[in-house]
Amino acid sequence: MMDWTDRWCRRFHRLLTRRALLYTEMLHANAVLHGDRRHLLGFDSQEHPVALQLGGSDPQVLAEAARIGAGFGYDEINLNVGCPSERVQSGAFGACLMATPETVAECVEAMADAVPIPVTVKHRIGIDEQDSEADLHRFVSRVADAGCSTFIVHARKAWLKGLSPAANRDVPPLDYPRVYRLKKEFPQLRIVINGGIDGPEAGLPHLQQVDGVMLGRAAYYRPFELGRVDRLYFGAEDDRGYPEIVDDLVALAEELCSRDVPLSRLTRHVLGLFHGAPGARHWRRVLTEGRRQRDAGPELIEWAVRPCLQAAS
Repeated sequence: MMDWTDRWCRRFHRLLTRRALLYTEMLHANAVLHGDRRHLLGFDSQEHPVALQLGGSDPQVLAEAARIGAGFGYDEINLNVGCPSERVQSGAFGACLMATPETVAECVEAMADAVPIPVTVKHRIGIDEQDSEADLHRFVSRVADAGCSTFIVHARKAWLKGLSPAANRDVPPLDYPRVYRLKKEFPQLRIVINGGIDGPEAGLPHLQQVDGVMLGRAAYYRPFELGRVDRLYFGAEDDRGYPEIVDDLVALAEELCSRDVPLSRLTRHVLGLFHGAPGARHWRRVLTEGRRQRDAGPELIEWAVRPCLQAAS
């Protein structure tokens, strides 16, 4: 979710679910070492639990980036070995690393030695022609031996040549049973399934076979569904409804304005809140047009949401 799940996206999603683990966008370890760390890594305490997702292939650089992330207070460090984009491949990280399990193991071992928090790995079920079940099990076994006990598995292989990142999310067929078999082969590991899961309810059947579910674009484009996560997965009594979500959203907008942060940093992430509901077009139009106003404040959200709440009442 590069360029998507920034700190304001995560603050918004935390209004919807109090318990789900949130992930940052993937950051290259070199950027963490040499970039503006406060800008790249800064987050608010309300985001907990939150994991820092890193990309890279140099064990020592990743270890130092993990150490820095842990110092910022993240709850988990995740190594992305699943992104198939050409930009990522050109940097020798992401899904192409599945071809070299030893390298991934060395990275995980260095990171695990550097931080007191969990180090996890997100990956595909295979890449290109290296997509047999034996290849997958060999990869997981070697990386687990290096100190990783949680694997987030996108249940599609990745074609590193010939398919765009968007096509890699749709064209290779989903193979959930392969992920289920991975869990049976490694019952001591925590296996989280990802890929093509269309919402919280759709994830529940997977919990009969694996330990957790990761939602990606479904959560971004239809965020209101996250309001059911705490009840469905964590035993909360009620779902979060539109009125309380909007109240919290207005308060968050007030916070942004008090910190001189443009409201557009938030509104770009909330356009799908009323997806499929009456008033959704008005909501999107007002927020989209309002992004051009440099002095836009909480009143923009209150104006945009009015017909939506009237229709819902």
